[in-house]
Amino acid sequence: MTANSNRFSTYTSASVGTSSEGKKDDQKKDMWSSMLDSVASGKRLPEKNLLVLGGSVESQRDFLEALSSNDGRKNIDRNNHKVPPIANNFALGYTYYNVLDADQEDILARISLYLLTSPAPSFTSLIQPLLTPQSISNTLIVILLDWSQPWLWMRQLREWLLLLRTVIMSLSVECKETMEEVMISWRERGRTGGSVNLDGTGAVAAEGDVALPLGPGEWEDALGLPLCVVCQNSERINELEKTQSWKEEKFDLVLQYLRTVLLRHGASLIYTTPSIPSPLQSLIHASLGIHSLLKRASLKANVIDRDKILVPPNWDSWGKIRVLRDGFDVEQVSEGWSIDLDKPFPTSKIEATNDVKHQMLGDTEFTDESEGSAVLLYEEQVQDTSLDALQLAQGNQDTSKLEVTSADTQAFLASQLERLEQAKKADEKAGKDNTFAQGATDDMISDHIGPVQFNMGGIQVDADDMVQRLKDRQAYGQSPEPHLDDESQLEEGAPPVDTDTLAKFFGNLMNRKPTAGGSVTKT
Repeated sequence: MTANSNRFSTYTSASVGTSSEGKKDDQKKDMWSSMLDSVASGKRLPEKNLLVLGGSVESQRDFLEALSSNDGRKNIDRNNHKVPPIANNFALGYTYYNVLDADQEDILARISLYLLTSPAPSFTSLIQPLLTPQSISNTLIVILLDWSQPWLWMRQLREWLLLLRTVIMSLSVECKETMEEVMISWRERGRTGGSVNLDGTGAVAAEGDVALPLGPGEWEDALGLPLCVVCQNSERINELEKTQSWKEEKFDLVLQYLRTVLLRHGASLIYTTPSIPSPLQSLIHASLGIHSLLKRASLKANVIDRDKILVPPNWDSWGKIRVLRDGFDVEQVSEGWSIDLDKPFPTSKIEATNDVKHQMLGDTEFTDESEGSAVLLYEEQVQDTSLDALQLAQGNQDTSKLEVTSADTQAFLASQLERLEQAKKADEKAGKDNTFAQGATDDMISDHIGPVQFNMGGIQVDADDMVQRLKDRQAYGQSPEPHLDDESQLEEGAPPVDTDTLAKFFGNLMNRKPTAGGSVTKT
C-alpha cells in the first residue's frame, strides 16, 4: 500500500509541480500548428477567373489550347496526369488549367474558365453568381470574334456588352464599389511614365510623377471589369482578299472601328492564328496579374502587320487611330457606339446572326437601327460581297408584284429594229460562209481524188482531157464544114465516128464512184 500510495503521490506531485512544462508543451503545439497553417496557405494557389464570351464550341477549345500551350501542359493535373476536360456544349461551360512558371516546375496560379457561346437574356442569371466582391479583382472578360464573318463583329460586340451591362446593373452595391476600385487601378496602369506594368507590378511611382490625363474617347464606358477582344483565325484574311477582293483599306477600316470602340472601354485587342505562336498568353496572364519571377514576357503594340495585331490597354488613342488610314471619322464612330449602348437588351435575336442570308437580304430585325448608329455605319461599309449574286437571284424570283412596268413603244421598236439588223447581218455572213465552204469542199474532194485516168490499149488516157477534146470536136463539127479541095485528106473506107456515144462513155467513166482506197477504178 505504501508503494501504491507513493506511486500515486509521485504522479500527482509531478503533474502538479511541472505546470510550467505543460505550458511549454502547449506553446510547442501552437508553434507547429501555426507552421502547418503557414505552409498550407503558401501552397494554396491564387484563383483567377476568365469569362469567355462568344465563338463556337470549337473556337473556344482553340482559344484554350492557344492559351495553355506549353511544354508542361501534360502535367496540369499532377494526380491523374490528364488534361482537364472542357464542358461547353450546353449553356455555361467550365474548365480550368494551371499556369506554370518558366521552368515548368512551379504553379503560379489556377485559372477557371467559364464559357458562354450565346448572349441570351436567360443566361444573365448564370453569370451573376460569378461576380462577387472577392472574385471581381481576379476576373477578366474575353470576347471571341472570328475572321470568317467580320461583317458581324460590331453587332456581336454590342450584344455581349449589353448583356454584361444587364448583369452588372443587377449586382449588389458592394460589388459595384469593388468594380469602381478595379477600374481606377486599371486607368492608372501605364500612365505614370511606365512605372507600373500591365499586370499591376513594378516600381512605385516616384515623387513628382503625375499620371497622364485621359484622352478623348478613353474609358468613357468602363464596364467595371477588364476586357480583352480576341479575333481568331486571322489566316482567313488572305481568303477574304482572294474571294471578296478586300484591299488593305478594308482591313484598316475594320481595325479602326474595333480600336475606336474598344478605346471607350479601356479594352485590349489581339489577332490570333491557330498553331502559330502569339502574345495571347502573355496578354491574358498579365491582365489577370499573373507574372513569373524567372521570365517576364514583354508586350509590344503592333498595328502594322494585319494578321498579328496587338493593342494593349491604355496604349491607344484617337491620334494613333487616325494615322492608320486617312478619312476615318473617329468622332462619329465613337458617338455612334454610345448610341448603340443605349439600346435596350436584347436588340435582336442573336441566333439569327448565324444566318447571314436573312441579314443581307434586308431582314427587318437587322435594319431597325438608330440614326448615327456605329453598327449601322460599319455594316454599310463592311459587307459580305459573296451574297450579291444571292440578292440578285432573290430579286428576280420575286413574284409578289402585281404590276409590271412596260417599255415605251418607240423604244421597244427601236430595240427590235436593231435586233433585226443584227440578225440580217448574221444571215448574210452565214450565206457567204456556206458558199465559200461549199467551194472549198469541192476543191478539197477534187484534190483528194485526183484526175480520172484509165488504160486504153496500153495507153494511159486522162478522162477529163478526153471529154474536153470530144466537146471541142463536137463544137467544131457543128460549125460550117470547110470545102476540102484535097480529097486525099479523107481516109478511104474509115467508118464515121459517133461522138455522142464516146462522150457518154467517157462521162460514165468520170461519174464512177471511187473505191474504198480513195481512187477511181481503172479500166
